[in-house]
Amino acid sequence: MIISNKFPEYKNFNPKVPVYCVTPGEGRIIHRFFDTSPFSPSGRYMALFRMPDEIDLPKPGDKGEIVIVDLEEGVEKVVAESYGFEHQLGANINWGENDNLVIYNDVDPETWEYFGVKLNWKTGEKTRLEIGVYHVSPDGLEACTGNPSCKWRTQSGYGLMIPQELTKTVSILSEDEGLFVTDTRTGKARLLLSMKEIFETCFSKEYIDEHKDGECYLFHSKYSPSGNKIMFSTRWIPKELHNRKENIGTRKIRFIIFTCNRDGSNLQVSIGQEHWVNGGHHTTWHPNEEQLTMNIKKDWGEMRFATATLDGNCVKPVFDNIIGSGHPTFHPNGKFLITDTYAHESLSYGDGTIPLRLIYLETGEEITLVRISTLTPYQESNIALRVDPHPAWDKTNRYVAFNAYEGGTRRVYVMDMEKYL
Repeated sequence: MIISNKFPEYKNFNPKVPVYCVTPGEGRIIHRFFDTSPFSPSGRYMALFRMPDEIDLPKPGDKGEIVIVDLEEGVEKVVAESYGFEHQLGANINWGENDNLVIYNDVDPETWEYFGVKLNWKTGEKTRLEIGVYHVSPDGLEACTGNPSCKWRTQSGYGLMIPQELTKTVSILSEDEGLFVTDTRTGKARLLLSMKEIFETCFSKEYIDEHKDGECYLFHSKYSPSGNKIMFSTRWIPKELHNRKENIGTRKIRFIIFTCNRDGSNLQVSIGQEHWVNGGHHTTWHPNEEQLTMNIKKDWGEMRFATATLDGNCVKPVFDNIIGSGHPTFHPNGKFLITDTYAHESLSYGDGTIPLRLIYLETGEEITLVRISTLTPYQESNIALRVDPHPAWDKTNRYVAFNAYEGGTRRVYVMDMEKYL
């Protein structure tokens, strides 16, 4: 990867690694999430999302921009607009099979139909994808998602906006909602696993009877590093909370993590709702694909980094005495994990800046790679307006992209981790 000298180097608080701001201009821009590389397959380009504003949550009909940054030339280009976004993950931009193809969500503001788009940003050719996209398989040939128009019912920031009266309510017995998979070559989607199939396969009749009157939504979904497996989460909301727009903060919500093979077989509960009683967040794949990683409290007191086996039989802390935070990922070399920190967490500096953390798995030694600002002036009124760094690796596992709030706006940075490899 070549990073142009047009991108200013970030030097505040003496970073331990080289850090570059790759969006020094207009701002209002983010990359997607900690489980998705914003870097193109070759590493030359980054696919980012620019919001129309940073003050308010998006409303139906608002539109943002799909932006390609050429890291080698040091320039950016707006290649499309999208009406299908929210503030945390933007339009859920993923790369396709090669450097020419980006995949993202959109909405027709005339009909309010939502869909995905596969765009050849160099030629302008588009393929329309049924349902939409959350995560694209490593080979670029499939996209998985739950219904993107319903995600706001449990938490703002992760789907897209259409008029509220047009969004569906979903339960554990819904037969037409669940985990969708779309062929990115044809645009055709299929319901891989319905909510009804998921819950009737994994739970007893007694469980079904107890939970059938609540709402339940498929939230996160993500392919494993090889693309052979899929992890997805569901969020169940009790009947008395049906009319709440933001349910994530209540302990009455029930979280479950499932895994299955890419074809939907071998469906199992990997992290059951009993593990979430004291809080937890941000599950993703371990590089070995035999485990998941996350932050969780359980009965350990403070938040801990943890691993979980896919069969649901073992959820255990990685360290006994190191506080978990942010969005952790384990490097494939097996030596360390990296993560960020929320501005409200105890490990932040209290002035709006947070550490990007590297922690060695064998010794627990911790290094603050970068200290940078993420606190926005708007998140006090609505937490969904926060900036999460979401540190995400490139395909060589040397470079990391992350979001920050510097110079009064959202920006994207790249750090070179060669020193620690």
